[in-house]
Amino acid sequence: MQQQNLIIFDTAIGPCAIVWGERGLLGVQIPEADAAATKARMLKRFPNAQEADPPADIQNVIEGMRALLRGERRDLVDVAIDDEGVPEFNKRVYAIVRKLPPGQTMTYGEIAERLGDKNLARAVGQAMGENRCPIVMPCHRVLAASGKSGGFSAPGGVVTKLKLLTIEGAQPGGPGLFDALPLEARR
Repeated sequence: MQQQNLIIFDTAIGPCAIVWGERGLLGVQIPEADAAATKARMLKRFPNAQEADPPADIQNVIEGMRALLRGERRDLVDVAIDDEGVPEFNKRVYAIVRKLPPGQTMTYGEIAERLGDKNLARAVGQAMGENRCPIVMPCHRVLAASGKSGGFSAPGGVVTKLKLLTIEGAQPGGPGLFDALPLEARR
């Protein structure tokens, strides 16, 4: 088994975590309630990960994520993701999704059509739910039919997805970020 390294870092939306190995990113954790909860969630996924100082390439990933999460149009398409063990279908889906620039979206059905079968939309959604590297693998940019938000398996669910899309300047056809929040949370 390859060495797994972990770092927790602050972003505009809260503490994120990255686990990496010799072939690239193994996982990304978007914020939980605080840094301790983010770390705990990541260690649940990667129990052998050890905290480490990031090498230059991982520091570049961190800076790219920070920039993207504060609203800069940062493209993370060149970040190496270790996809060992990822099903072939998911790899094909991810190859399409990784090319989506910040602020742009596609639907599950559009991705299915690019794969050659519009009936694969549900399978595309399942692949998005299995994404180990949210933000770097921008599954939040994939929407349900008619531009509705669809699901999001990361912490915060659809509210987090809409928040990420709002930061990027995307305008999904479904409810806006603040439409999804109770009135007291809009302040």
